[in-house]
Amino acid sequence: MKLNLATRLFAAVLGAAVAVAVAMGVGAHVNLNRDFLGFLNEQAVGRLDLAVPSVQAGYRQQGSWDFLRERPDLWFRLLRPAPEDERVPITDRPPATATPAELTGASRRFTLLDAERRRIVGFASPAPDAIERAIVVDGLTVGWLVLTPFESVSSGAEKRFADAQARTGWLVGGGAVLLAAAVALWASRRLLRPVSRVAQATHRLAAGDYSTRVPEDANDDEIGRLARDFNQLALTLQRNEATRREFMADVSHELRTPLGVLHGELEALEDGVRRLDGQALKSLQAEVATLHKLVDDLYELSLADVGALSYRKAELDLREIIDDTAGAFGERLRSSGLALQLDLPAGPLPTFGDARRLRQLLANLLENSCRYTDAGGALRLQARQEGRQTLIDLHDSAPGVRDDQLPRLFERFFRAEASRSRKSGGAGLGLSICQRIVEAHEGRIEARPSPLGGLWLRVALPALG
Repeated sequence: MKLNLATRLFAAVLGAAVAVAVAMGVGAHVNLNRDFLGFLNEQAVGRLDLAVPSVQAGYRQQGSWDFLRERPDLWFRLLRPAPEDERVPITDRPPATATPAELTGASRRFTLLDAERRRIVGFASPAPDAIERAIVVDGLTVGWLVLTPFESVSSGAEKRFADAQARTGWLVGGGAVLLAAAVALWASRRLLRPVSRVAQATHRLAAGDYSTRVPEDANDDEIGRLARDFNQLALTLQRNEATRREFMADVSHELRTPLGVLHGELEALEDGVRRLDGQALKSLQAEVATLHKLVDDLYELSLADVGALSYRKAELDLREIIDDTAGAFGERLRSSGLALQLDLPAGPLPTFGDARRLRQLLANLLENSCRYTDAGGALRLQARQEGRQTLIDLHDSAPGVRDDQLPRLFERFFRAEASRSRKSGGAGLGLSICQRIVEAHEGRIEARPSPLGGLWLRVALPALG
């Protein structure tokens, strides 16, 4: 059975908390058995060193160890720190202030041995690793005071301390587990719920529902950015799908019109309605030329989209290219009833680019103005160098383009005229090709309202020098 992401996150966080709690318990146990026992034994050794002078003083008073064999109850009095006056009898010694070692019961683990290492009093079974201190009186070793180290926490105050530590460890560990469970539950609901919504929306988007959107979180975190990026992706796909459908409809429309004209002309010739003369051939050639131009433009755009449009760039004079292209359009402008005004610098405009593509760019711009400028109008073509770029400005007279339509002029098949008639003869691909050529030259092209009442197209290209 596959677990969802929320369940796996909950299990992972809870498992980590349990592991931490167990590790903390094991660590506390190890610390108690090593560090705490070490502390107890250090305190006991200090208590042992403190008891040696008192035991020596007791031996000097009594002259032997027989008094302890007769009265073992004096043993713990003897272990108390010796008074300043060693002549004070053991039975009269006042109680001493309890030391930390005394609280842990260290003195109960002391054993007194005589000079022959026979037990006199104290802990019954000294350990082999017991800590010894010699009892020396007048230069003679009269006995040994032995401490059996703590090996475990078994009784007394240390046992209570160990039990308290264990209870605290269990309480802290249990609290950590409960807190981790609460955090895991919150995370699985608060953090993964938006991710789950995005995952479900992604399935719908993959199935073709491009109108899918997810609620956006107001927080500027990764989850909020994920939702916004998903909605932007869905919007982009929706626009691309709409563009694809519009493109297919536009292509079919643009191809259908000249094909329909050709089909009608050929049927008229076949039925004898129209004679096969120069006028008929000219009409057929015009429609074939329209088809050829449309197919060429589509091919150019397809190559530009995949980055396969060939460019052979070299250093060139852009002024010369502009002058030649404008001269080639002389007859076309006269037939359209348009006047062209050239405003070019006296010197060259050095540029690094493809001469053939730049001529195509200028030809498309001039052709666009010829098609969509009313007869009797004017065109103004200017070029100059400003800083590190060369600017080309093409102005034409009325009719103009609405401000809301200016950004769409470079879309494929878009034409500012309201109807889909072909009275202008254009397919709406020329400016799209111009945009691809300019971008390939690392420049930019933009459309603005012209002071002449029509359209202002500005091209900015990198300049040499």
